[in-house]
Amino acid sequence: MKKILFIASECVPFIKTGGLADVVGSLPKLIDKRYFDVRVIMPKYMCMRQEYKDMMEYVTHFYMDFNYQSRYVGVLQCVYQGVQFYFIDNESYFGGGAPYGNIREDIEKFIFFDKAALSALPLIGFKPDIIHCHDWQTGLVPVYLKDSFRAGEFYQGIKSVITIHNLKFQGTWDVKTVQTIAGLPDYYFTPDKLEAYKDANLLKGGIVFADCITTVSNTYAEEIKTGFYGEGLDGLLRARSGDLRGIVNGIDYDEYDPATDSFLVHKYNAKNFRKEKIKNKRALQEEMGLDVDDSKFMIGIVSRLTDQKGFDLIAYIMDELCQDDVQIVVLGTGEERYENMFRHFDWKYNNKVAANIYYSEALSHKIYGSCDAFLMPSLFEPCGLSQLMSLRYGTVPIVRETGGLKDTVFPYNEFEGTGTGFSFMNYNAHEMLATIRYAKRIFTERKREWNKIIDRAMAMDFSWKASAGKYTEMYDWMLE
Repeated sequence: MKKILFIASECVPFIKTGGLADVVGSLPKLIDKRYFDVRVIMPKYMCMRQEYKDMMEYVTHFYMDFNYQSRYVGVLQCVYQGVQFYFIDNESYFGGGAPYGNIREDIEKFIFFDKAALSALPLIGFKPDIIHCHDWQTGLVPVYLKDSFRAGEFYQGIKSVITIHNLKFQGTWDVKTVQTIAGLPDYYFTPDKLEAYKDANLLKGGIVFADCITTVSNTYAEEIKTGFYGEGLDGLLRARSGDLRGIVNGIDYDEYDPATDSFLVHKYNAKNFRKEKIKNKRALQEEMGLDVDDSKFMIGIVSRLTDQKGFDLIAYIMDELCQDDVQIVVLGTGEERYENMFRHFDWKYNNKVAANIYYSEALSHKIYGSCDAFLMPSLFEPCGLSQLMSLRYGTVPIVRETGGLKDTVFPYNEFEGTGTGFSFMNYNAHEMLATIRYAKRIFTERKREWNKIIDRAMAMDFSWKASAGKYTEMYDWMLE
């Protein structure tokens, strides 16, 4: 039985701010339990919901030298959906109202977490063959395994892998502070190790010292080796390209299923969507105060409203797009200028644009289950989950060919009758507009073709099961 330990800063259902939590929550329960014992260790945040804290039971506690002080480390545990979870407890570090705060405090908090998690392993009696680290918050785990923990017999032979969920966030601060907190010798703070552009960089440490590196799609794995997408670490990623692989994220096919989704007014599946899905569209048009009209091309957007997601392109052509026979339903929050841009167009084209500047789980499901198309023109997108949900719900994605979007949405080819969505290559507003108009033309003039695109989209399998298989292959390869 091979033992795998996930170390991460967040995990569903306990705490979630982004896609990282979905990966850490979904993957361990789908990895084959006959061959792998997969467990998860994460911080016990005070801001977790009480019902989850009530599930935890005390295991042990100890004191650890950290940043020239003796620090309390509590260890709690629970079993959730067949997976063993451990929680590292220290109220002075994990007591805030949110899992992340200002970066200086976060750096100290997660260095503490990394050291505490490794120190707890002999006490809980679990020696992993592989430690699977996630993002910069766990970047020091591979470093510690090669340094201060190397002497301990218990830690001999433990391998590490780090998954980059978004290279933009690296955990950087000045060398002197990080060196003091981490208690690592000067040897580690050189440009070939943790130092990058005069600062200490925790993610870089993880990338340098991990035995294997993954990221969340094949295309993103290639893109981050280039200057444009590499966020200053492209040289290092090229140097380690032999150990770097992309494995696309999945979504929970039980939670996102139009046949059972409790948020939808009318349930449907791949067989009856032609009759049933349209009823959701009418219901959403009514709810949003838009014209109730089957022939309108209804485009959904569920997103953080930021530059990364391509909203500067949308802002540029929004007036032009609204001259067409379309309806646009937006859900999300983010940068003020984009929030106000959508509010403005909602006011200006009231029967065409519905701006919902907040977040609602229910409305997000309704958008996936009601719209004709889903727009996602990202500047970069490590994996992306929204396009996977829209494929699952037969809402045709219109995406830019980058990262995970390129790997999961196959562009419609009218001559071969293939494809599951529409895509454009260059980061250009009018190229995007032309693609939207092309999709609208197929929707309006070639309904049978449009329905066949939906057939193919709903037949795709981006469940976690497929990804879990790829991860187990990698674990086997590492242990050979």
